[in-house]
Amino acid sequence: MLDPFSPRAHRALFVLSCVASLVILFTPPAGVPDSPPGTDKLVHLVLFAVLTLTGRAARIDRRLLLVCLVCYAPLSEVSQQLLPVDRDADAMDAIADLCGIAVAQALVVLFRRITRGTDPQNSHVRVSKHRSRSQPHLANRETGSRE
Repeated sequence: MLDPFSPRAHRALFVLSCVASLVILFTPPAGVPDSPPGTDKLVHLVLFAVLTLTGRAARIDRRLLLVCLVCYAPLSEVSQQLLPVDRDADAMDAIADLCGIAVAQALVVLFRRITRGTDPQNSHVRVSKHRSRSQPHLANRETGSRE
């Protein structure tokens, strides 16, 4: 059985999220169940948040992941217009996609800040190796000397 916390499991979740996004974004409207107005934007936001979170969990390079997702958001809308899937491009959907990416990235940063203080290996104070002009006594904290 696959360990749910292994990098392999995280990569599998990311791949499943990518496949789900293709199905959700490119299924013809006849195959999509009716939903209350505005739900479409929420689906876009959640979908791209999940892609971002699973991509980060899969340890895909942060910059590469974010650039790819930021490009995928508008390209998926343009593709919906151009492909014969009977769907229309909607700029608001692309904006909801970008909001999902931003929300997920903010959650990752917040989670790391919160958990950094609880992990003894990550809770140490990082002191610059370069001298600080405004506070020279802080620059020498590692060596224990003071000026």
